[in-house]
Amino acid sequence: MNSNELKKLIREVPDWPKPGILFYDITTLLKDPQGFRALIDNLYDHYHQRPVDVVAGIEARGFIFGPALAYRLGAGFVPVRKPNKLPAEKAREEYALEYGTDALEIHRDAIQKGQRVLICDDLLATGGTAAATTRLVKKLGGDVVGCGFALELSFLKGRDKLPGVDVFSLLQYDK
Repeated sequence: MNSNELKKLIREVPDWPKPGILFYDITTLLKDPQGFRALIDNLYDHYHQRPVDVVAGIEARGFIFGPALAYRLGAGFVPVRKPNKLPAEKAREEYALEYGTDALEIHRDAIQKGQRVLICDDLLATGGTAAATTRLVKKLGGDVVGCGFALELSFLKGRDKLPGVDVFSLLQYDK
């Protein structure tokens, strides 16, 4: 299944969550068996020749793609969560939003020093969440082997916040 066919499986919702925003809804792709398989297979094809010990999935949709990709790669999976969702000792990273800040957390023992970590999420937009996750992984001593995404809003230039990182997105939108 090529990228044009996959794009046809993504529902575009105008004016959501607010007027002027075009939302790319991946739930329509997820429910399609061939589309979901093609998405995971393409991410796997890009990263399988690199050793990956752990896939770090960013809340919430990274929890959908991350475990499936980890399974295909023969790697473990660790969740990167919004604040106050993890029960054990955590590392935390704050990042800037358009107005204010947010934070992400990961268990301190989720990644060991020297482990090779692939970061996975559904969407690369401005890059703030992915950059914060990259800093979290490095803070714990992990080596980031890449950041894989289903979609990228390339006009927002999120990959600019990930210098030196292999950024792969299956589908790109230029506006």
